[in-house]
Amino acid sequence: MRSVMLFGVIVFVLGISTAPPIMAQDSEATPDTSIIYREVDGQALSAHVFFPAGHNARVPSNGILLLHGGGWNTGTPQWTYAASRRFADWGMVATAVEYRLSAGDITPIEALEDVCVALAWARQHAEDLGLTERLLGYGVSAGGHLIAATATVGCPGGEAGPDALLLWSPALDVATDGWFQRMLQGRAAVSQYSAAEHVKRTTPATSIVIGAEDTLTPLSGSGRYCDQLIALGVVCEVNVYEGVGHLLTRNLANQEGDFDPDPEAVADGIKRQRLFLVRLGFMPDTPPIRDPGRR
Repeated sequence: MRSVMLFGVIVFVLGISTAPPIMAQDSEATPDTSIIYREVDGQALSAHVFFPAGHNARVPSNGILLLHGGGWNTGTPQWTYAASRRFADWGMVATAVEYRLSAGDITPIEALEDVCVALAWARQHAEDLGLTERLLGYGVSAGGHLIAATATVGCPGGEAGPDALLLWSPALDVATDGWFQRMLQGRAAVSQYSAAEHVKRTTPATSIVIGAEDTLTPLSGSGRYCDQLIALGVVCEVNVYEGVGHLLTRNLANQEGDFDPDPEAVADGIKRQRLFLVRLGFMPDTPPIRDPGRR
């Protein structure tokens, strides 16, 4: 492991080995409860909540909303179940959020609106869910764009973004992204919804994990985003992993679907984002011990 300066950002670079084992994923992770947080145009959108072991609503925990990827037009909250259970094991109330996928008349504009409503819903039901006033955001790829956009582009109703952002291969600079432009269907200028175009002093501290060879959400976008935050005096880190692409895949030839995540990079990315939360005071240095009987 070595640290270098890139785009004026402190970047941690891990030289990836070619060892074959794949990190086991908790595919059996299931939420403790699922709640409809919004009904819009005949569609019910759900929030899938994972509680820490022994969670008592009268003793609030920090919360985190998780947004899956999928190019804005595919994916399900189940894609973030393993991450949700991990954050719950760290002592947070973790919620995997469903949002409308781009199809027909639906665009990322509607998806952003859904995420903003989910933020408002979580804050309005903080007492019921046992949440503190501190609400974090986690997003993968397109989900990284959506959760970051709540704190940069802004929410239609003025809802505040999360208090910190954890992003994994995020689409932060989409101003020249042809795919995102198609998803918008001409409803707005692409730059209007590009997080990197709207970084401001109120944008929260951000931790990014990304592969150096990512061709779908290039490193340059994360570097530009983080550079601007640091210039504004906001904490931002980019954790870069050499030799891997989108979602830290080792399969560089097909980064759009045939993922082969490097276990060493994934483990290190998770570790660095946990340390980021510790440094910012969002969680203790030693997370609670997981109950092995819980899924």
